[in-house]
Amino acid sequence: MAETFELEIATPERSIVKEQAVRAQIPGKDGYFGILPDHAAMVSQLGIGTLTYATEPGGTYVVAVHGGFVEVLDNHVRVLADVAEPGVEIDVERAERALKRSTEQLENLGESVDPAVALAAALRAEARIAAAQKARANQE
Repeated sequence: MAETFELEIATPERSIVKEQAVRAQIPGKDGYFGILPDHAAMVSQLGIGTLTYATEPGGTYVVAVHGGFVEVLDNHVRVLADVAEPGVEIDVERAERALKRSTEQLENLGESVDPAVALAAALRAEARIAAAQKARANQE
């Protein structure tokens, strides 16, 4: 039985992570799922949320992800995200402004506002804020 698996997180612009992990929690389209070594093969659509993973000897890391796919095969987990940001790189003030803007749009729906777009923007901003907060808590 393997003790770790290789985790890769990439976007169309760059590679975010490529390292050995002992566990991961990934936001799927229909909810979060956990990955441990020797996980069954699978492919899933990513949702919007915070991806957390742990390495040996005990570091825990957080990445905000927004859309894409995840593939698990032979102790190799590939996350191909539309957008991914390590929690330590997120500008919390900017994310809070985006959340405020999208919340105001949802509260004042007009003909020029698509509710699905405003809701997705709010969810992305919330995921970015949560990832940044978790990353900072892990550093303390």
